[in-house]
Amino acid sequence: MAVPVETFFLDPDAQGTLQAQIQQMIAEAILSGRLPRGEKLPSTRALAKHLGVSRITVTLSYTELQASDYLTSKGRSGFYVSENAPEPPSFQPRSRMEDKVDWNRAIGNSFGESNTPQKPQNWRQHRYPFTYGQSDETLFDHNSWRLCALKALGQKDHDAMVRDYYDQDDPELVEFIARHILPRRGILARPEEILITLGAQNALWLSAQILLTQRRTAAIEDPCYYSLRDILTQSRCHLAHVPVDSEGLPPENLPDGTDVIFTTPSHQSPTTATMPLERRKRLLERARELDALVVEDDYDFEMSFLQPPSPALKSLDKEGRVIYVGSFSKSLFPGLRLGYLVGSEPFIREARALRSTVLRHPPGLIQRSVAYFLSLGHYDALIRRIGNAYEKRRKVMETAIDDYGLTISGRGVFGGSAFWMEAPEAIDTTVLANALKDQSVLIEPGKPFFSGQNRPQHFYRLAYSSIPADRIPEGISRVATGIQKYGNW
Repeated sequence: MAVPVETFFLDPDAQGTLQAQIQQMIAEAILSGRLPRGEKLPSTRALAKHLGVSRITVTLSYTELQASDYLTSKGRSGFYVSENAPEPPSFQPRSRMEDKVDWNRAIGNSFGESNTPQKPQNWRQHRYPFTYGQSDETLFDHNSWRLCALKALGQKDHDAMVRDYYDQDDPELVEFIARHILPRRGILARPEEILITLGAQNALWLSAQILLTQRRTAAIEDPCYYSLRDILTQSRCHLAHVPVDSEGLPPENLPDGTDVIFTTPSHQSPTTATMPLERRKRLLERARELDALVVEDDYDFEMSFLQPPSPALKSLDKEGRVIYVGSFSKSLFPGLRLGYLVGSEPFIREARALRSTVLRHPPGLIQRSVAYFLSLGHYDALIRRIGNAYEKRRKVMETAIDDYGLTISGRGVFGGSAFWMEAPEAIDTTVLANALKDQSVLIEPGKPFFSGQNRPQHFYRLAYSSIPADRIPEGISRVATGIQKYGNW
């Protein structure tokens, strides 16, 4: 297939003959990398009609470029970019304008300034990736997912794929969440109380936009999920940072005047602390005293392979104060970007209206594919397979950590996919992480999770979701060696 003729334009300010201008236009496209070697060009007739010039002008331009070895012809097939043409390493289009806008003044709200770390995109190229939130493709059921996606593409589900849901969701996915996912957490909800989101982060953003104003106060855990802190900072609400302990968020430390409490009771992020049942009840009592709402992020609950998880905070809520956030991104794969909100109908109604103005709804094809994957039993089978693999990896990692004298600061009671680690206080784990990259080891520094000016720098997270069990001991050995040699690299 030839390059679309609509991508070619003559510069109205260009000098020289039309033939020369066409030659320059095509040569620049090749030199910039927009037209790679072997790419087929539009026919002389099509390009001439598009540019409003004679066909002979285009033919002569092509012929000159062929003589310069930029193009080659293949009989009646047409003209192609020559295999001998220059090929730059990457496509970098030439700017045709001088940007004279003062963007510091023009940008009214800035969202790019945050402490959120950028996780390496090339993590698979490292042999010892203790990276959190990445999936192991060897555990995923590719065949079943492919079959479910193909089923969702079938004629029977054509309407579910192509329709504009506006502010609604795939009823089959919502029904499965209501009947099979939420009851496992002790939650009963009607379809009107469930909203599909683009992952847990989107759910947290919707909650913050609806519940918070510049006059309201949100309480968050310290340390906490750093993207949540960014979301709340952008909402311009007042922030109260409440340090967590070995049992998670202490309810008695929530300050007066708190309007919304953001918490991860089942698997505190990032310390992995599990909030006991009695503390959960006290948290709800404290929320009642404050007349506050609670946003419960129940990430990673599926990875409870050691023992059944505690009931969700939402299951203990008798007053509608708790808004529940769930996600399939950890259990299926991060790129899925599909989660859900559960709350009282008035809240979900507002969340639905806000979502519709921003992105209308998550793609119907993805929703229906997930609905099939869940309803046909593939999801439960995947969770069991992942749980078995994680349990084995966890045991191997605990043994290796003990053998090499590293310190675990927090480990999930029910399972999970990571350990919260503590290095000697003199060690900056950001520096350590950069040094370990040269050893093909990836760890996650803990500093970005904390708030304030004097943030602890000696914590770090080691995940076992994406590293095979047989590589864990050597990876832990390299981490231990890096700590021992800290400052002497």
